[in-house]
Amino acid sequence: MTSKPSISFAKPGTPKKGSVFVFSAEDGGLSDSARACDPAGKLDLAFPVADFSGKFGSSVEVLAPEGTAADRLVAIGVGKVASLDEYAWLKLGGTIAAHLRKSVEVAVVLDIAGIAADGAAAARIAAGILLRSYAFDKYKTRKDNSNGKADDRKPAKITIHCADTAAAKKAFADAEAVVGGVLLARDLVNEPANILGPVEFAAQAKELEKLGVKVEILTEKEMRKLGMGALLGVAQGSVRPPRMAIMQWNGGKAKDKPVAFVGKGVVFDSGGVSIKPAAGMEDMKGDMGGAAAVTGLVHALAARKAKVNAVGIIGLVENMVDGNAQRPGDIVTSMSGQTIEVLNTDAEGRLVLADALWYCNQRFEPKFMVNLATLTGAIMVALGQHHAGLFSNNDELAGHLTASGTATQEKLWRMPLSPDYDKLIDSKNADMKNIGGRYGGSITAAQFLQRFVKETPWAHLDIAGTAMGSPTNEINQSWGSGFGVRLLDRLVRDHYEA
Repeated sequence: MTSKPSISFAKPGTPKKGSVFVFSAEDGGLSDSARACDPAGKLDLAFPVADFSGKFGSSVEVLAPEGTAADRLVAIGVGKVASLDEYAWLKLGGTIAAHLRKSVEVAVVLDIAGIAADGAAAARIAAGILLRSYAFDKYKTRKDNSNGKADDRKPAKITIHCADTAAAKKAFADAEAVVGGVLLARDLVNEPANILGPVEFAAQAKELEKLGVKVEILTEKEMRKLGMGALLGVAQGSVRPPRMAIMQWNGGKAKDKPVAFVGKGVVFDSGGVSIKPAAGMEDMKGDMGGAAAVTGLVHALAARKAKVNAVGIIGLVENMVDGNAQRPGDIVTSMSGQTIEVLNTDAEGRLVLADALWYCNQRFEPKFMVNLATLTGAIMVALGQHHAGLFSNNDELAGHLTASGTATQEKLWRMPLSPDYDKLIDSKNADMKNIGGRYGGSITAAQFLQRFVKETPWAHLDIAGTAMGSPTNEINQSWGSGFGVRLLDRLVRDHYEA
């Protein structure tokens, strides 16, 4: 994998070498500290030539600037300072990372005219740099640069000069824990299915024990004993056995009920007997994006020592075509005792989640459950790829999730649930069927899941359009985005930590 840059913080100063980044505000220009890095005033000469006004994300670069031994001087536009919220600082970090190029020694002078950038801002810039620097290239045996030569560049050493280094270091330790969870989720989604099967994914979850997480792995035998016929029906067409990972982080008070997160972990989805079209089927290695997000979230909570009791449960299966595969028309019995007529074997994620949700609710009696799943293509038809679908039986939980999505820009849009939609999944032959017809596909999938949560506050996030192949942005250039980790960490941080 590409080595991530190292980041440190230092008192305000004027860097004398390497690549130097300064900021220019649309309504304030360069600060005095920024000008001190450019004694010959070359940026002032370059700005009008480049039509640079300090617009957010824009940049001007001066090579070998006169009057200093620095290699490069780069000015990054921050827009209007009143608009600099927490996500903007992340994006500025990503913009810096995009301009690192071959730089090994890098200095960022965090002084902006018209605003006092605090330690939290410095930490968010650092987090943005790490998020943007991620690249999944572990299977490339040759990493060539633009000259056709082997790329042996050393990782950049980045120093952020800021007013309050102590606050920046403290905030960054917290932010880096969350970034670690996002990058773990991205790694899991990006891994090819021949490398990451249910057993291997479970082993990745087991690694969280190093952070103090209690991890249990249920095998097929144990799940069969528990009566998880819905999950096991999906897995029966694969030679790779299913697993369920239960991750517990106990950072709160001993008697506090946990908050719970459940993820769909279909490591590859061929569609089963209801096979998918060949075009694009390779993307179905990412059909475990929900399980990846839950695993990344538990990593983040443990790494930052969150003061909360949290449970993460992931159902891990492979949905394949085989002589033993589940057939359309089969009826399975879920752990809840409810029976399901499987009319389409490609509507498999809800079967996995049905047993995982029931198990979670029955065993842990949590304050709430949030499940994440790359569940339906229908949610992309409805919302595109800039919002995930939010379905919930609880207005307070839905409100908290929506606010957390807005703060992190992992945005959610609430979709309806109602008895009218619920009727669409009633079956003549069983308690329910796993599809509800052509229309409202993401809604009927959510109605299906709701039948397995009882009265517990619950939310379903359909992340089919946001967890994989989503539009790239300032902090993510990867196919696997890690969507959900920052969102849910923020949910816990703002509303559920002691």
